[in-house]
Amino acid sequence: MVDSTVDEARIAHYAAKLEFEIDAWDLRAMQAAVVIIDARAADAYEKEHIPDAVSFPHRTMNKDTTAHLRRDVLYVTYCDGVGCNASTKGALNLARLGFCVKELIGGLDWWKRDGYATEGGWPTLAAADAKCPC
Repeated sequence: MVDSTVDEARIAHYAAKLEFEIDAWDLRAMQAAVVIIDARAADAYEKEHIPDAVSFPHRTMNKDTTAHLRRDVLYVTYCDGVGCNASTKGALNLARLGFCVKELIGGLDWWKRDGYATEGGWPTLAAADAKCPC
């Protein structure tokens, strides 16, 4: 038998996750209604990014650089994926500045795994030349 308090805690936990995270399928379905922010460094964006995404590296987000952003839309931040936390840092920055934001779980990696197109064009770097994109 499961304690009803535990059930309520589970419901609250999963509802909170969905409040702050979005997956690739849901993002694709509502892509035209949100602003997608690539929170990685600009050169990583140039190499490959989600179509219609805006390059806005998390390290450059502050009160002045976000002053032009609309306050009546949902922002979705993303980065490379599981091994990168630029999207988390970007989402935190935007939330601290009062914007409505969600984080794309799995980032660019899971976006591609779900079969969605990307844009960009830089050649793939050799492992020895790789650097953290965030």
